[in-house]
Amino acid sequence: MKKTHLYLLALAIASVALSAIVYKWKVLQFPLQPAADVEVWTLQARIEYQPRRGPNTVALQVPAETPGFAVIDEKFVARNYSRLEESHPDGREVQWAIRRAVGNQVLYYRATVVRAEPRGPVQFAFEPRLAEAPVLDGPKATAAQTLLDQVRDQSADIVTYARELVRRFNEVPASPEVAILAEDHVTPEAQARFLAQLLAVRNIPARVIHGLRLGSEDGRTALQPWLVVWTGTAWVTIDPRTAAEGFPRDLFLWTASERPILVVDGNPRASVEFSVSRNLADAMAVAERRLEVQNANLVKYSLLSLPLQTQEVYKVLLMVPVGAFIMLVLRNLVGVKTFGTFMPVLIALAFRDTGLVAGIVLFVLVVGAGLLVRFYLERLRLLLVPRLTAVLTVVVLLMAAVSVLANQLNIEVGLSVALFPMVIMAMTIERMSVAWEERGGGSAIKEGVGSLVVAALAYLVMNWDPLEHLLFVFPEFLLILFALSLVLGRYSGYRLSELLRFRALAREADPIVPPPGKG
Repeated sequence: MKKTHLYLLALAIASVALSAIVYKWKVLQFPLQPAADVEVWTLQARIEYQPRRGPNTVALQVPAETPGFAVIDEKFVARNYSRLEESHPDGREVQWAIRRAVGNQVLYYRATVVRAEPRGPVQFAFEPRLAEAPVLDGPKATAAQTLLDQVRDQSADIVTYARELVRRFNEVPASPEVAILAEDHVTPEAQARFLAQLLAVRNIPARVIHGLRLGSEDGRTALQPWLVVWTGTAWVTIDPRTAAEGFPRDLFLWTASERPILVVDGNPRASVEFSVSRNLADAMAVAERRLEVQNANLVKYSLLSLPLQTQEVYKVLLMVPVGAFIMLVLRNLVGVKTFGTFMPVLIALAFRDTGLVAGIVLFVLVVGAGLLVRFYLERLRLLLVPRLTAVLTVVVLLMAAVSVLANQLNIEVGLSVALFPMVIMAMTIERMSVAWEERGGGSAIKEGVGSLVVAALAYLVMNWDPLEHLLFVFPEFLLILFALSLVLGRYSGYRLSELLRFRALAREADPIVPPPGKG
């Protein structure tokens, strides 16, 4: 019963940890690999106009809801202008105002965006409303009626009706009806709005939205119109150029408002130009900035909110349980003997600054010299505490001597010997000498070598950059190690070294035991 409770507890802890990791990876889009890059686009709207005398007001529709993308930074560049942002049911608008302006005026809006996968089908929040029906007379009214009747005969529902109507307008050569109707709507914008008006004749709500296609090309671009049609339950996006259904993955929705993109009071010649620049940025920094925009509290109460110096400290501390888990596996499952429980892990931390080979050499030199002094102190028959104090003093002097000698020989790595935990080294010398006296030199050397092997393996794992990044960004991985430690804590079977040691017994046949009363 106790084992079942333990296993259920470990399973619950591991499940919670995995759920948190998957959520941060898939939803919050934290990278699993260090130095990973993500695509970042800088979108710019450049407004230019000649001001009139007196006050001037400029209104620009700017992104609000952006399915498939997240705006992580915005900049409004307009010198000496006041700025007011206003949200409305269909989107968002920025208004600049100035009392007096002289000369050609240029204003900028810049947005930095990254991809953010939508959690479901793209939907819009605005209410369905019929567009204004077109005012047609004579041949155009007849052509419109004929065209709509033909489309109805070749469609099955609202979506296929709208797609067939768009297809007819893009058909080459155009039918006589389309040729008559399209002669006054030559631009993509005018054609898309006219399609929405024709759908209103059949009581189908439709409207035009505007977006930018974000790909690998940089430079000037233009807002493209897209048609959205209400099916009775949801909005469906249709490309007015190809009749393709669905919201494209590379389409950045600039605005879904029916208001003009740019309005400058009393200045119809004002213009706005759009440009796109694509770059690569650090995935971790982008994910952190995106999270700050979407939910600042998730960053405020995480390791990412700590000062950079403190973050570096925790990057090291979070690796200590990994080293301890490696030691747990090597001791409890493999059967490697070591001095102390966490001494190899602390030695592995020292190896991070000295390097593996140089660290082992320095460790052997200091511990070997310390053992000679310890054996001499044994003859003086000192008590435990004075003896440890003397050994610690000798260890510090030995470390200083190694550093001075290395400096004279121009060996820089020798200067790092001071990073070794001197108290741990003193205790290692003490325990190794006691083991030498009680169990012999072979056993003591075996445990010392085992400690170095565990420290070396722990160093190799703890010094792996991808793992360090993974544990800092997803500290929930430590809960998985915690769950595994709980499970291994009840293991009392044979260790691998014991199976190898007693493998000869496994090959011997079991003795035949005679039944009671015979033999």
